[in-house]
Amino acid sequence: MCPKLFEIGPFAIYSYGLMMGLAFIVASYLLTLEFKRKKIHTDLATEVTLIAIVFGIVGAKLFHLIEIWDTFIKDPIGEAFSPAGLTWYGGFLLAFIAVWINSRRRKIPFLVIADSVAPSLAIGYGIGRTGCHLAGDGDYGIPTTLPWGTNYSNGTYPPSYAFRGTEIAKAYPDGIVPNDTLCHPTPIYEFILAVIILLVLWKLRKKDSPDGKLFTYFLIFHGIVRFSIEFIRINPKIFLDLSEAQIISVILILAGILGVIYFNRNRDLPKFDPSVVDYKSKSKK
Repeated sequence: MCPKLFEIGPFAIYSYGLMMGLAFIVASYLLTLEFKRKKIHTDLATEVTLIAIVFGIVGAKLFHLIEIWDTFIKDPIGEAFSPAGLTWYGGFLLAFIAVWINSRRRKIPFLVIADSVAPSLAIGYGIGRTGCHLAGDGDYGIPTTLPWGTNYSNGTYPPSYAFRGTEIAKAYPDGIVPNDTLCHPTPIYEFILAVIILLVLWKLRKKDSPDGKLFTYFLIFHGIVRFSIEFIRINPKIFLDLSEAQIISVILILAGILGVIYFNRNRDLPKFDPSVVDYKSKSKK
């Protein structure tokens, strides 16, 4: 693991931050290509990306602070401004709302933007997860004897801390999992699966489907991946022996399935006409 890549004077370059930056660059590039294909002004792709970055990070941090509320109350300033602790679903939700509001200002149907963003979301998430892997921040999985098991002892959250107080720790002397214990590199699993989702969505995007249908596929695919990966991760179970992420994943999967059913029953929905977009005005007329 390599949380800190290198330093330039007083500035440090961290692997997680670098991969997050790369995730947004790649996602923005793909979104620009898709806007160009749909004859939507490509400047709006940059606008959507910036909104997603700002509100995504804010939402991810807020959601994390809610999850650790007791700790946050004890040290609100320290926890609020700590570079650690970002919850993807929190960022996804707040960015979703912000992009929806902006779509109304721009007079572009939100479902058109959602379809365009879907492939970018898939690969952006995957690249971001490689940052988690390089940082060794505790997003890895349970111990494994598989040949690709990974040593996270040099990560920011090594196994001795990550597994503390868990059932897994009870199987080790003094209830402490050695830091050099090989674990499932679940962030890499998620990256590989994210690439597969990207390729599938990239192929499906040219089909003559109602606006919004591609996004429902993303919800289903991503939900299935995250739900499955959680079985070999160490997140606590909170309801019906499911983790918080699994419960949210079930909601996304159900929303996606309902969306597919709706679009299959309403194949003649009107298509978006890019000529009606007023790129100079940010308000509805």
